[in-house]
Amino acid sequence: MMYFGSGYSGAASRRYAAVDTGSRVEGANPHQLVKILFDELLLAMDASIIADRNGDRGKCSEKQARALSILHALESSLDFDKGGQIALGLAQIYREARRLIVAGLQSRSAAEMHQAHHIINEIAEAWAAIG
Repeated sequence: MMYFGSGYSGAASRRYAAVDTGSRVEGANPHQLVKILFDELLLAMDASIIADRNGDRGKCSEKQARALSILHALESSLDFDKGGQIALGLAQIYREARRLIVAGLQSRSAAEMHQAHHIINEIAEAWAAIG
């Protein structure tokens, strides 16, 4: 029987998660890709909130940075010519979520992350519904 330390299981789960995300991305249409971004964004936000609760500031900051990166990707993907007012509205929501996350980083508080999670979750649910 092989024994692996706790560090191995964490590294393995990260590798499996990366493989799962990679396989979901392959062959996905644009709508599915945005859904994957929303899923990953919500996971990063959840992980940040949990890390904050556990007092792990390093992991909390890492997950907040990931969330900010995904929000930037979502905003960059907006087509303002075709999307019109909807694209403008989404850009404002993404900017507000980024503002909240940055405020949480500065204040070292998860309260803002909870707010950002709530508004992004509403958009993600609406996106999934039109799937």
